[in-house]
Order: sequence, then C-alpha cells, then structure tokens
Amino acid sequence: IDATAAYTVAFKPNTAFYESEGTDGWESLEKTISYIKKNYPEIMVIADAKRGDIGNTSRRYAKAFFEQLQADALTVAPYMGFDSVQPFLGFDDKWVVLLGLTSNSGSVDFQQLKLENGRFLYEEVVSKATGWAGSHQLMFVTGATKPEMIARIRSLAPDYFFLVPGVGAQGGDLNAVAEAGLNTEVGILVNASRSILYASPAADFAEAAAAEARKLQQQMEDILIREDLL
Repeated sequence: IDATAAYTVAFKPNTAFYESEGTDGWESLEKTISYIKKNYPEIMVIADAKRGDIGNTSRRYAKAFFEQLQADALTVAPYMGFDSVQPFLGFDDKWVVLLGLTSNSGSVDFQQLKLENGRFLYEEVVSKATGWAGSHQLMFVTGATKPEMIARIRSLAPDYFFLVPGVGAQGGDLNAVAEAGLNTEVGILVNASRSILYASPAADFAEAAAAEARKLQQQMEDILIREDLL
C-alpha cells in the first residue's frame, strides 16, 4: 500500500482471499481498509466481493461492506435483478460497481448471448441498470480484454465510470481500452492486480510493485495528455 499509493486513485482488495482464511482473514481485511482510510483518505477503497442476493440479504451485505468495513464501493452481481441491487444504492456516499462485461473467458456463456432484440445480454444489463441510478452512484465493470465491447457499452452509458480489469496479467491493451472507453470526464478506472502485486517474488517486492504501478500510471497519464483530458 505504501509503495504504490502515490500512483493510484483506488485500492481494490479481493475479499475472497481474505474470507478464505476465516476470522483471521476478515480481521486482516478490516485492518487493510482501516489503514488505507487513515493514511490515504483521498484514495478510494473498492471491496471486490461481487455480492447480490434477495433484498434482505443484500441489505446485510451492504451493511457489512459500507458500514462495518467502510468501503467506498462494492462490486455487485446483477443477475437477480433490481431488487437485489437496490439495497446497495441506499447509501448516497457509496458506489455500486455493477458487473457489466467481465474479462474471464466464461463471459461468453451468458454475458455475450444475443437476445431477440438484437442486443447482447451484457448490453441489456447495462442499459437497464442506467435507469436504476445515476453516474454519481453507479459504475460498471467492463473487461479490458474486450475493447470493442467496451465501446458498445460506452454508447449505452456515456456518462458512467467503468472499472476496467484485465490490464496487466490478463493481457488487456491500455491504449485500446482508452480509445474505446474514455469520455469527457475520463470515465475509466483501470485495474491491474497481479502484474503489480507479484512484480517480484523476492525481498524487493514492494519496490518492484511501486515500479510497475508507476509505469502503468505514467502510461495512463500520457494517454490523458494526448486526449486533452489532463
């Protein structure tokens, strides 16, 4: 955290890697988020938990992540529809990051199914979800490995921010992502995890992570300057 904070606008802990360690893992997640909040209050914390369930259960998930852990944003799965997402939208100062189009190969199984209206399922999800909340409260996950589809999503959600995983270890191309996803307010939050976390297995892991984060930050800065957004 300390090594990369200068080059990031958000940290995104994947909660599964904490939860799998039981109570010790959850305590570690609490300490991690608390540390970021105390030392880097300007940096957003996105809890990558991909929650979503019936209303009563979603309300408890929202309480856990937004009130107890004090995360600023939470990834949410939209498969169960609006009533499963609505409880997360009840916090004016928090963000819901809805799964729009994920970067894994299995996204073809459902997300890329063609509907009778000519749209892909992921397009229908994004289009419908823009009616649930404004761009001040909702953003979408759009996988970096599919830039041509990011462009389709951008046409449906011109004012919304996109959380873009898949740059780095998954091979997503930052320039292609920027071309497809940028809007007049930048509009993309690029996520790289493994390529930074595991930049080195040796004792210099923190320095190596910082160097990798700085490289990605500089690439993004160059793109924003080129596009007159910075």
